[in-house]
Amino acid sequence: MTLLEPYNLPFAIAIMLLLFVALAQIIGMGDMLDGADADFDIDVDVDLDVDGPDGLASGGIFESALSLFGLGRVPFLIWLVVLLFVFAGIGVAGQQLSISLLGSPFHPGLAALAAGAVALPLNGLLTRPLARLLPQDETSVVHISSLVRRDAEIQTGTARRGSPARAKVIDMYGHPHFVMVEPHDPDAALTQGETVLLVRREGETFYAVQYENPLLGLQ
Repeated sequence: MTLLEPYNLPFAIAIMLLLFVALAQIIGMGDMLDGADADFDIDVDVDLDVDGPDGLASGGIFESALSLFGLGRVPFLIWLVVLLFVFAGIGVAGQQLSISLLGSPFHPGLAALAAGAVALPLNGLLTRPLARLLPQDETSVVHISSLVRRDAEIQTGTARRGSPARAKVIDMYGHPHFVMVEPHDPDAALTQGETVLLVRREGETFYAVQYENPLLGLQ
């Protein structure tokens, strides 16, 4: 069985894309691809806000899907290279197995769908140990909006509506960021040393709620 057989067309295309990325890095297009990679990494971290009561955002399902597929764990180009390799390997192996057991390969479209369904979560599993091997600064670029729905500690002063206070928030990679925070509730005050939840952002100012706030359902 050869990769160039018609029933292996989707997997041959994946291998060609893989070779193109490798060749582009070798001949000097790497800077352009890396720039696109960085832009995509930032875009992945941008929250898709689903407005709830009083402007609270919820994106847990979307974030869980990204985590399952490994997006955001490693730079996008590395994620794509691994995915293409896994997709092609599973597809070619599946077609060979079909020929051995059934006497004929699957339709290339059906084979591609099946290989993709297996490759995406498998790619997520493979990128987890890979992320630990990469230098930390390779995955440390985060969009400021990704800090929403994270805990923050009020560092200096008392935050009131119209009078923000400085707070420290840790991003998904364990890096600290210092932001200006006001209370989401106009009548609340967030005191120094208090841990709060960032629920939304307007410009450079974040708005937070206390953990006893009824909006969190923790009373």
